[in-house]
Amino acid sequence: MHNILICDDEKDIVSALKIYLHDEQYHLFEAYNGEEALDVMKKEDIHLVLMDIMMPKMDGITAMLKIREMSNVPVILLTAKSEDNDKILGLTVGADDYITKPFNPLEVSARVKSQLRRYRLLGSKPEESRSITIGSIELNDARKEVLVDGEMVNLTPKEYEILKLMMSEPGKVFSPDQIYRKVWGQEPYGSENTVAVHIRHLREKIEIEPAEPRYIKVVFGQGYKVERGRAK
Repeated sequence: MHNILICDDEKDIVSALKIYLHDEQYHLFEAYNGEEALDVMKKEDIHLVLMDIMMPKMDGITAMLKIREMSNVPVILLTAKSEDNDKILGLTVGADDYITKPFNPLEVSARVKSQLRRYRLLGSKPEESRSITIGSIELNDARKEVLVDGEMVNLTPKEYEILKLMMSEPGKVFSPDQIYRKVWGQEPYGSENTVAVHIRHLREKIEIEPAEPRYIKVVFGQGYKVERGRAK
């Protein structure tokens, strides 16, 4: 049984999502603003959050940031087409996915199942003791930590997984679709922009000069790679 929190200030949307997700595998919780969502998170063992962005009292982005302080559960943003900037902001600060209103019931179900499956698989894997070092970057997968020049770098879960993927195979070029499939665990829909945003913010955190990166390189028309020549 998975516990899913649905948070939207429009009760009709909450009711619709409950219908879409009516399944014996899910126990559904409701909230109508960010403050209520945080109260539920503190009281219940929630496995996934569907979170609207524009809400009274506390918006979805602020609530998600507070959720990230206490939990690494998947967060799927509920966005309107006019909220592209907020959607991108949400992805860069910790959201795992987004669904655009009006909802397609099949898409809602598929994205929820995908995120729950990925969360369950990652949670059940034994920690690996190995670390990967390339130049001044050290990724310790046992502790889920990244150090640059010995200093801890605070990455979002998606940024960490992207960096781990590319550092695991330095020199290999990964297309945006490949990165999306491996990191998000689902078929790419508009993946190129989503991946590009995460790559840009990842560079800002690990590169001395993000505009002239030493490690994460673009291969024009193909994708991204971590430069092999920087490996120790």
